[in-house]
Amino acid sequence: MPHSIFSTRFHLICLGLVLLGWTRPDHVARAAASLPPDLANVSYGAHPRNVLDLWLAKSDKPTPLLVYIHGGGWYQGDKSAVTEDVVRLNIDLVRLMLEHGVSVASINYRYATMAPLPAPVHDAARAIQFLRSKAREWNLDRGRLAAMGTSAGGCTALWLAYHRDLADPGNRDPVARESSALGAVLAWNPQTSIDPKVVVGWVGDQVMNHPMIWRAVGAADRAEVEARYSDWSDLYREFSPINHVSRGAPPVMLVNRTGPLPAADHNAAIHHVMFCYKLKEKTDSVGATCLVRLLDQPDPAMPMPYDFLLQQLTGR
Repeated sequence: MPHSIFSTRFHLICLGLVLLGWTRPDHVARAAASLPPDLANVSYGAHPRNVLDLWLAKSDKPTPLLVYIHGGGWYQGDKSAVTEDVVRLNIDLVRLMLEHGVSVASINYRYATMAPLPAPVHDAARAIQFLRSKAREWNLDRGRLAAMGTSAGGCTALWLAYHRDLADPGNRDPVARESSALGAVLAWNPQTSIDPKVVVGWVGDQVMNHPMIWRAVGAADRAEVEARYSDWSDLYREFSPINHVSRGAPPVMLVNRTGPLPAADHNAAIHHVMFCYKLKEKTDSVGATCLVRLLDQPDPAMPMPYDFLLQQLTGR
């Protein structure tokens, strides 16, 4: 029997208890990990990290698809976080989606330490194009596809939502001919800009001490970024999702919590809620939908994160 809205909310209450340290996340993580993917380590590209796991919902009709993009600053992390990340996520995510008829994919991508931008983000785009290319074989609805990501994974998901479609109809590669577009995004503490000239003004100088800022472009440290900013300025602007927002963009929900400014340390800075507020200002200015849900100041009138996803993917 499918989860009810009450059940969805119950799972999120459990998540809150995990955050407060009132439950055993190790026990819950093992329970979540007990649901193996139907297809594991499927290659979608040439690099060893171009692999994905896929859980297929049982249905007579093509199923919507949720693509999970792990966080880690584009230099660490793994697709297994879709079931193991009990701090940021409701760890019954996969089971919940399957019971509502939604298939789930979780992807790996090249780290920026292996190949700097655009590699991590373009890998994610190719994974989405690859999944669409397999739509008939795997009973997926290519028109109902959303993404969810944490931190850098959220940044990637937002970039894909707002950027022009990367489909190349004349390409000899059939995967490259597919659409990279998303119908919705749920992003937890994402970066909506990675441009040092922008984000320092948003959250304070500590953000420059986070490795994501300099490793993304292949720099050794913040000093090199500051000395050679002009060499990478185009990359920083291109891979800042906020720069691609336009009218008609798909709906997104951002989840975060409030925090002081300037941020006290690099980790607080790179995940600050100000990234969400700035994106909402931009989306409001063009009439696009962006919901900001604060974990420490929940708005009862706003849908729960997974209710938002299910509504976008299933219409229910």
